[in-house]
Amino acid sequence: MLNIFSKILCNLPLSLVHALGCLLGCLLQLCMPNTTRIQRSNLKQSGLFSSPSQLQTAMRRNSAETGKAILETLAIWQWPQRKALQYVHECTNWHLVEKALTKGKGLIFLTPHLGCFEITSIYYAHHHPITVLFRPPKKSWLSPLIDTGRVKGQVKLAPANAQGVRMLMQALKKGEAIGILPDQIPATGEGEWADFFGKPAYTMTLAGKLAEKTDAAVIMAFGERLANGKGYKIHLSAVDSIATTTLLNQAIELQIQQKPEQYLWRYHRYKTRRHAMRKS
Repeated sequence: MLNIFSKILCNLPLSLVHALGCLLGCLLQLCMPNTTRIQRSNLKQSGLFSSPSQLQTAMRRNSAETGKAILETLAIWQWPQRKALQYVHECTNWHLVEKALTKGKGLIFLTPHLGCFEITSIYYAHHHPITVLFRPPKKSWLSPLIDTGRVKGQVKLAPANAQGVRMLMQALKKGEAIGILPDQIPATGEGEWADFFGKPAYTMTLAGKLAEKTDAAVIMAFGERLANGKGYKIHLSAVDSIATTTLLNQAIELQIQQKPEQYLWRYHRYKTRRHAMRKS
């Protein structure tokens, strides 16, 4: 059923997909009170909104953007690479990629849950190979849809396990790029507690370890969702260091501050992993 719905969405104009996404966002806010509470708490914790009215406006806008993100993802998974590229109108700071590739030590793209994070790897894979770390879905029937949807151009998927980490290392040793969602809660034993907008969050150590072992360049990538379904603008920015989880979270915060309404605030970023000792 989801596959059929995804195919329907892929044939609609992006402007209509996003309009339907706004409606979906409203429904999520009304019908999923638990995640709405998480959304409100996370937005308030960020400190980016100084008054109750600003917070309420942010809730409304963020719900709309969340709905857009869900439906556009289903559409993008069905798009051929050519169609996806037509919606990318600009990519800033591409010279950072060229500089990194010249060094030959690999490139680590960090793509938080901000804007359209599916479009960034598709755009890069049009030019060069990239291996993207992903967490297989809990519902196995979703795997074929996700796998075929994300493998476009020169994209290769690496599962979030030991085999996947080896694939990432191999790509970096060949001087290629890898992609990681740095704000995803890692498994127990694979993270450290570090402040994220002033509150301890269990944060992955993998990205920092890979950067340390390979001396790969680190670049933040953010696919800004343009208004009225016009498409996307990809922002690339260099990261000086992710040697600690604190530095990693600070880099993520700077990205989010560009377009806070497009961040996935409904994600339970401060969730406690079992057996992961909380930072005092």
